[in-house]
Amino acid sequence: MTGQQAKSERDLTPRCVSESRVTVSMLMNPEHANVLGNVHGGVIMKLVDEAGGLAAMRHARSPVVTVAIDSMTFEKPIYVGNFVFLTAELTYTGRTSMEVRVEVTAENPLTSESVFTNLAYLVFVAIDDQGRPQPVPPLCLETPEQGLRFEQAQERQIERKKQQQREQTLEEFSLANGQLDRTKSGQD
Repeated sequence: MTGQQAKSERDLTPRCVSESRVTVSMLMNPEHANVLGNVHGGVIMKLVDEAGGLAAMRHARSPVVTVAIDSMTFEKPIYVGNFVFLTAELTYTGRTSMEVRVEVTAENPLTSESVFTNLAYLVFVAIDDQGRPQPVPPLCLETPEQGLRFEQAQERQIERKKQQQREQTLEEFSLANGQLDRTKSGQD
């Protein structure tokens, strides 16, 4: 079977949000934290990326790559000894891209107190065996809340494309005026 045949035989039947939802959990240990016992933001960002990637892979049923972290808020600190839960679900699908919402909560396992700590939106692209973007199934929405999230995600996607166009215009201007040299490594 050729790559083209495999591509045309992929199952692109719409998949619902609940089919790809993922919850990842992990106990925060001293190696995850600074000297004050607060978990490093980078540790949480890595876990968010992994949870989001898993949800995107489940939806696309193919490998995915992270192409953008649209936003990541840090509402409350996470401490050593907290049990962290990351819930990831799709909010939007384009032709090859998927937006994933990841919500993070931290629980004190001694008191069962749970607090919302982080919210992130990431964009992933499904890739084929050669690393090229490939189509993803449409997203089936099951609740009014998911419908609203989808609409908001469409707006974010439009803004991401506008931002990308602005950056491309600036880069082209800089190249044309000799202000940007892509051949230099940037090291002196």
